[in-house]
Amino acid sequence: MISTEFGELALNDTLISPDFIAHAAPISGSGDGLVRGREGLAGWITGIRAAMPNLVFTIEVGPFSDGSYLCGRWIAGGTYRGGMPGTPDLAIGTSVEFTGTDIFRVDGTQIAEHWANADTLQLLQQLGALPGAG
Repeated sequence: MISTEFGELALNDTLISPDFIAHAAPISGSGDGLVRGREGLAGWITGIRAAMPNLVFTIEVGPFSDGSYLCGRWIAGGTYRGGMPGTPDLAIGTSVEFTGTDIFRVDGTQIAEHWANADTLQLLQQLGALPGAG
């Protein structure tokens, strides 16, 4: 397994296409879930980093490639610092761990498109925003 901290933006202009688009279910439950362009991606990452500054991803499966597509499954863990819609203030300081799968479309040497699939239910249950299973 490979672990990496989340949020390094230094290579954004090199690795990310200017026409980048990400597809992700909005945690607030509203909006189209699209993130557009390098600036949009930087804002998305900055927002996640504000809520969980020590978030670390560990690659569990992959990456796998098929033509211009890359896919992998990960486990993320960190400490919640607040700021996500619908989460109670009491959740601040809660350690969380959740899983997800990402698919990337690469165009030349840059990431052009991203489909994010994170287990938001698992995350929100740990933060007390939704009741846990059973």
